[in-house]
Amino acid sequence: MKSLIFDLPGAVNAAAEQVKRVLNEKPGALLAISAGRSTKLLCERLSEMFREGELSLRDARLFAVTELEGVNHVQSCRHFLTEEFIERTDLRPENCTFLSGENLEKYDDMIALAGGIDLAVLGLGDNAHIGYNEPATPFDSLSHRQKLTDATRRQLAGQFGGEDQTPEFALTMGIKTLVAAREILVLAFGEEKAEPVFKMFYARNDSAVPAAFLQLPFSVTVCLDSAAAAKL
Repeated sequence: MKSLIFDLPGAVNAAAEQVKRVLNEKPGALLAISAGRSTKLLCERLSEMFREGELSLRDARLFAVTELEGVNHVQSCRHFLTEEFIERTDLRPENCTFLSGENLEKYDDMIALAGGIDLAVLGLGDNAHIGYNEPATPFDSLSHRQKLTDATRRQLAGQFGGEDQTPEFALTMGIKTLVAAREILVLAFGEEKAEPVFKMFYARNDSAVPAAFLQLPFSVTVCLDSAAAAKL
């Protein structure tokens, strides 16, 4: 696992350059992308690169990493990725796959059939979750329904008008699903990420700290701003 530390715009740009490299090497790459504040910044930069003619996603494929359960369309991860990424680039909607209750049990088979994940793009939860794999999620977990912890629901509460309005469950790619990606890119920005970033690098790779499992894959890049890197 290697860390790249910049100011915030530099960190976002470094992450975008990695996505660009993957697509240049393999235009039909399969991207697994989480919805969240950090990936929103990346999607904005990738959209700029598309408009400037630096990047094409026409042949790329996208699999969503997460989906929230029991939310309306506008609050969904699907809406986020559609509005922030798909509609702002030439990524074709027919090449995009989203988690749902109907495909959850076969999601990993669908990924395998598509050739596996070339690049997984992940945020980092305040409790060091990846996707929505909360603490105590086992390493061998595949895509599954996950009960959200109080910490995660507090983190999401601002999007839903309070913690009591926040979903209790989510659908997520499992840890085993994510670490099987050929490359993994993690984005973490802001001082509230300093502790989970430290744990990701230095905690035991057991289920108490889901992100610590990212110590195991060979190719993991973590793009940080200086605040998130403060404890390294």
